[in-house]
Amino acid sequence: MRFLFLISVFLFIFAKGHSQNIKILEPSTNLPIAGAAIYNASKSKSTMSDIDGVANLSQFTSDEVLFIEHLLYISSSYVAADIANKTIYLRPNIEGLDEVVVSASKFQQSKRDIPQKIININAKSIAFSNPQTSADLLENSGNVFIQKSQMGGGSPMIRGLSTNRLLMTVDGVRMNNAIFRGGNLQNVISIDPFTVQNTEVTLGAGSVVYGSDAIGGVMSFYTQTPQLSYSDSLYFKGHVVGRYTTANKEKTGHLDFNLGIKKWAFLTSLSYTDFDDLRMGSHGPTDYIRPEYVQTSDGVDKVVPNPDPLIQIPTGYDQINFLQKIRYEPKEDWSFDLGLYYTTTSEYSRYDRLIRYKKDTLRSAEWNYGPQRWFMGNLQVTKLSSNSNLYDKIQSTVAYQNFQESRMDRDFNNTKRNIREEAVDALSFNLDLEKQLGKRMEFFYGLEYIYNQVLSTGMQEDIQTGISVPTVSRYPNGSDWQSMAAYTSLKFKPNPKFVLQTGIRYNHVMIHADFKENNDYLKLPFTTTKINTGAFTGTAGVNWNPNQTLNMRLNVSSAFRAPNIDDIGKVFDSEPGAVVVPNDDLKPEYAYGLEYGVKLNFENVFILDMATYYTHLDNTLVRRDFELNGASEIIYDGEMSTVQAIQNAAESRIYGFEVGMQVNFTKALKLKSHYNIIGGEEEGNDGEKKPLRHAAPQFGATHLIWQNNKFHIDGFVKYNAELSYNQLAPSEQNKDYIYALDANSNPYSPSWYTLNLRTQYEFSDALSLTASLENITDQRYRPYSSGIAAPGRNLIVAIKYTL
Repeated sequence: MRFLFLISVFLFIFAKGHSQNIKILEPSTNLPIAGAAIYNASKSKSTMSDIDGVANLSQFTSDEVLFIEHLLYISSSYVAADIANKTIYLRPNIEGLDEVVVSASKFQQSKRDIPQKIININAKSIAFSNPQTSADLLENSGNVFIQKSQMGGGSPMIRGLSTNRLLMTVDGVRMNNAIFRGGNLQNVISIDPFTVQNTEVTLGAGSVVYGSDAIGGVMSFYTQTPQLSYSDSLYFKGHVVGRYTTANKEKTGHLDFNLGIKKWAFLTSLSYTDFDDLRMGSHGPTDYIRPEYVQTSDGVDKVVPNPDPLIQIPTGYDQINFLQKIRYEPKEDWSFDLGLYYTTTSEYSRYDRLIRYKKDTLRSAEWNYGPQRWFMGNLQVTKLSSNSNLYDKIQSTVAYQNFQESRMDRDFNNTKRNIREEAVDALSFNLDLEKQLGKRMEFFYGLEYIYNQVLSTGMQEDIQTGISVPTVSRYPNGSDWQSMAAYTSLKFKPNPKFVLQTGIRYNHVMIHADFKENNDYLKLPFTTTKINTGAFTGTAGVNWNPNQTLNMRLNVSSAFRAPNIDDIGKVFDSEPGAVVVPNDDLKPEYAYGLEYGVKLNFENVFILDMATYYTHLDNTLVRRDFELNGASEIIYDGEMSTVQAIQNAAESRIYGFEVGMQVNFTKALKLKSHYNIIGGEEEGNDGEKKPLRHAAPQFGATHLIWQNNKFHIDGFVKYNAELSYNQLAPSEQNKDYIYALDANSNPYSPSWYTLNLRTQYEFSDALSLTASLENITDQRYRPYSSGIAAPGRNLIVAIKYTL
């Protein structure tokens, strides 16, 4: 088998070497340019460069003039004989390097036509930044703030909103499910950064295309596409990556390979990561150090001193990511894509719960998340050209997902371990269509159906006897959540300088939850609850480019979030001495937003991009004190606890300003900087105004970058402003165990900065080395609302070999 494989590869290379090929590269990086179109003057003959930037010219005569085009590069023309069997370079259009976006309409559009701000992160940037997880990938965008309660996590915040008010998609499939919560989420770490080809972060509402939850933004992850050979020869390519990180002794191995023939292609990817406990920095607040921890031996809990208080014990875990994709293209404009995704973590500790004290003793002996597992099967059928009166392009997507998570906690010197397990089965169907209505107008429309079923169990185990008994589950077992929607969107471009985009969506959501099992423990005044509600959302925006220097965009939008199973049926200890109980009287929350942006480009030497925004969130779903059967306190897990519930008890106002700058001193040397200012307040039904919980402090970064053909270096500073005690939301003021203490012994989030250096060197087309030294001055800091301190001085070394 191995012999046949080697023979196939040899024949493929031999065939390539004896045909009229050209190789198309980027001049500054020598990276191949895939998808460059090559055609003759009459456009009767054409071809396209493959993933290695190679295109075959055998169909053209030697004297034909060939035109080479790519949306991200300046077009050029050559005589075929002059470029046969040679390498050519396309000069980048700096303004258009990340010009094509998909997330705005499910089909490719020019970024300059979109009135919303969309951040692109491509595979090259991901490989250079070397993120440990996809949460770190998002943080590197500069516009997403990441909160972490433990090392196995990462909860994005965008423009003052987070968790279930932000939407995540993978290859166009909605990842948000019926138990996405208002508290911090870890689901983004299930996405393997090694498989991500491109990430698009839409800042602001995206409900017209994506429905419920897309209030603050949409994070769209697009994984690699299997590459066909488009010939009778075999196309093979693979990568092997090894990485080591000092702050948590990360050991990562990754392998992927692509097999392509004329109409079929197969892509396989496997990653394994092992993290040890995380070391924090040496210089910073002493409130963050870990002086002691609980150790259990023979069923006996003991508090033992930490030999190195900078090591956060326990925080280590490991993770496996697997991806299998198959692509079939029976015709040039038809494609069938099947994707199978699987991720699992080991059991890992929720670190912020393990550093809480009860009087003078650590409160918990253990507080662990069980393995977080995610599986998705996704089949997508796309036709990119049609003579139908109904559409020019059509895409149909059907997907099944299974999510599994669990929680295990036990108080210090208590033999009772509480175990709660959850699973969600999610089915979805999307139909998206595009129709050109004349030369100036494009029409997008589609349908969506989603069904989620939640399975949830509760168990209490005696660690000494091994006997387990049922207890209250986190969610009503067997509950379901359904969503049906239709949307339309119109793009009108009367001339190259002006674009109008507008759209409308109707979404209908139905929920059914049965509390019969949990009523044995909670004695709720109801046994079932149903929600049957609909919502219209709309958007309208303009993009104006009067000249090469100025771009202006204005966008108004509405968005919504329907209650889910987490909102109406959750039972959990939200904080020490408090328990959240179900509430069957909830309505959707609605957001109304306005965004205005200006971009100035002075000869591609100095570029300034600014945006300001305002969002009003009505009927805000928030956690507030509640009464259950007239009682404000109940016994939960053996402790008298204040009763709370999710309620439509507030309205929120969020505003902010973002600015980005780029100075291109030369082709090789550039300066990049960005800064984010976020503010707002939450006003309760009683008229009391409070700071927003998920409004991050002011944050930003400045990068000085130098790059030539083989060497890439980036020296940068990351910085974060302070949030004083009075600027913290009340729920954060109660979490003194995760914050530093000010002069009055009140919790606050200090300002911080880090100095960092990243480098990458390409020894050859096959071998590259990436090395980063982060937090050079070894600062000790915790990003706002995080329960774990960030890494101290951290050396990251990765070697990549292309097969």
